[in-house]
Amino acid sequence: MQKKKFIFDLAILLVLNLLIKPFWTIIIEPKVQGQIGDISYGEYFVIFNFATLLNIFLDFGLTNFNNRNIAQNSHLLSKHFSKMLGLKFALCTFYMALTLSVGYFIFGYNFKMLLFLSINTFLISFNSFLRSNIQALHLFKLDSVLSVLDRVIQITILVCMLFGWFGLYVDVMNFIYVQTLGYVLTGIICFFTVLNKTHTFKLNFDRAFNQMIIKKSAPYAILVLLMTFYNRLDSVMIEKILGGDLGKEQSGIYVKGFRLLDAANQIATLFSIQLIPLFSRMLKQREDIEKMVKTSFTLLVTPALIVSISTIFYAEHFFEKIYYSTNPDYNATEGYTILAVLMNCFTAVSLTCIFGTLLTANGDLKKQNFVAVFGILINLVLNFILIPKFQAMGSAISSLVTQMLTGLLQVYLCWKVFNFHVNKKLLVSLFLFIGGLFFINFFTLNLFGKDGNAWMFNFVLMLTFSGLWAFISGMVNYKSVLELVKKNKL
Repeated sequence: MQKKKFIFDLAILLVLNLLIKPFWTIIIEPKVQGQIGDISYGEYFVIFNFATLLNIFLDFGLTNFNNRNIAQNSHLLSKHFSKMLGLKFALCTFYMALTLSVGYFIFGYNFKMLLFLSINTFLISFNSFLRSNIQALHLFKLDSVLSVLDRVIQITILVCMLFGWFGLYVDVMNFIYVQTLGYVLTGIICFFTVLNKTHTFKLNFDRAFNQMIIKKSAPYAILVLLMTFYNRLDSVMIEKILGGDLGKEQSGIYVKGFRLLDAANQIATLFSIQLIPLFSRMLKQREDIEKMVKTSFTLLVTPALIVSISTIFYAEHFFEKIYYSTNPDYNATEGYTILAVLMNCFTAVSLTCIFGTLLTANGDLKKQNFVAVFGILINLVLNFILIPKFQAMGSAISSLVTQMLTGLLQVYLCWKVFNFHVNKKLLVSLFLFIGGLFFINFFTLNLFGKDGNAWMFNFVLMLTFSGLWAFISGMVNYKSVLELVKKNKL
């Protein structure tokens, strides 16, 4: 029953996100970047990542801790919500003071841009905290709608701007303001949704309670901080190591590839968000976790491999279509090789979203923090070596190596902690599937020709063959899928 409900709720979540978020990533953001240029967008992206790096002081592990705690003790929602909200606002005050001081006085970032991007970072964190209560109560369908609401609002306004309707126009600050509005409106709806699930609410700052929560959530905070650093440090390092307009431009080129990876990673992250309360509850009730882990692996890693490997072959075509611009000075395909490297991080991130989530749900935060420290050290060393020589491509290589090593390390740790059996049949299917994907991509790449939009027919054919190969190779068990579809009436 747990397995069937998980797949049904996950399907709703993925459908909504696949309808909305790719539109933002593939159409809206590239058009905005094409209008304002790589240098301006690169500056925005660097400051955004800087604000995100300090996100730990906004959350301090509260969201992960709250998700796991409420999932296991749902009766605590009314008791803890108002107190944790008071703590959240206190952390916001500290975060804003720290971010603005360091960003403006030490790094010299544009103050206005830094201010609003810091506000946006708080709103994202605030909404995630509110939604963690909804997820912990297993209200996944409602959470699925809330997960895309901010983007729906932002897309609606930005489409008007891109077409010049109502006298609106796009520049980097208007782009930021629109995001702020979307997050604010979504936050209001999330707040009243959670408030409706509580029996009592009175905002207060309970010092003793806050100290207790911070002590318990500190391991989660350290984990979030470390993982954020090795996931978001690249663009900041590109800008600082190369310096000047070259650093901003290379950051802008890097984000063209990273944007698509980030969109894919959001799907994997949404997957893991549903897994945290599910794993936490199953572990508390001492249920068999191995079958759910295998189901999660096949559901997430199978499409991740298809996306990762196909991007190696189709990256240039993606850039031509996504970053097409009427501006003759804008090179749409510049940096497509970075995408070909970066998108393979998606498979590694998918491993982390399954096995890292399982370790977190089990409370093995020391192991998770060890993995994160290892990832940061590898990332820093490789970036300092590769960025001066290969610029943005050097950072892409660093990301791929880091993510792959940390993902595999978490698989190994789960195998040791939970005494998982070595599933030889699954491993054989996995290697057959990967080998087959390379052959399918190579065979279909130019099947209908190389000119114009012929690549789209090749790509659709590749996806069709890849999906069939997933069943033939045994990576996905068609009998189990058909049975689950029938029982859930999907």
